[in-house]
Amino acid sequence: MYDSAYFELEAPVASTPPLELRARSAPVQSFCKRTLDILAAATLLLLITPAFIIVAICIRAESKGPILFRQRRGGLLGKPFMVYKFRSMNVTEDGDQIGQASRKDPRVTRVGAFLRRTSIDELPQLLNVLKGEMSLVGPRPHAVAHDREFQQRVPTYTRRFAMKPGITGLAQVRGFRGETREAGALEARIACDLEYIETWSLWQDIKLLLATLKVPLDSRAY
Repeated sequence: MYDSAYFELEAPVASTPPLELRARSAPVQSFCKRTLDILAAATLLLLITPAFIIVAICIRAESKGPILFRQRRGGLLGKPFMVYKFRSMNVTEDGDQIGQASRKDPRVTRVGAFLRRTSIDELPQLLNVLKGEMSLVGPRPHAVAHDREFQQRVPTYTRRFAMKPGITGLAQVRGFRGETREAGALEARIACDLEYIETWSLWQDIKLLLATLKVPLDSRAY
């Protein structure tokens, strides 16, 4: 089903030597995945444009700052890209050190808490999907600063760069999202990401998209 290939990963950690990353390529399957991404993302953006306007007004009414939050995240083969989200905090961090969001985080605004709980804050990433930087389904992208930290904590971490990051993924459906201060939580999330990469199929993407709709709202709170 797959053709195996090897790519050299440009690791986000400057002190870490380039890693040889095993990637999987199947032209027909990849074409179908990209087609699904484009059609679904474009359709959703057209349908929810009115909601985008309402959210933008609410964000601006509550606090000063940009409506969209942009941050460098690790993409395919570790290449950084700017991810888009609705701003849910009163800060817009994108440096070498970034504090992870947590439950009852004082940086989260009232509107932001609702956006995060419902995952509405993630919807602008449909633009990243159309740009080809993300897919609808894949390993969730982390801030570049966190990529540097997580690579040191989990030896297999960089293998997740073998596929484009996604708006949702197997880890999120299984409940591994939010803060990852404990090693076990991070390792469980990465294990899900690698399982997804190894067993990927278009049908699996469709099932994960449907399953995402069933994720309880309280598990999306941060």
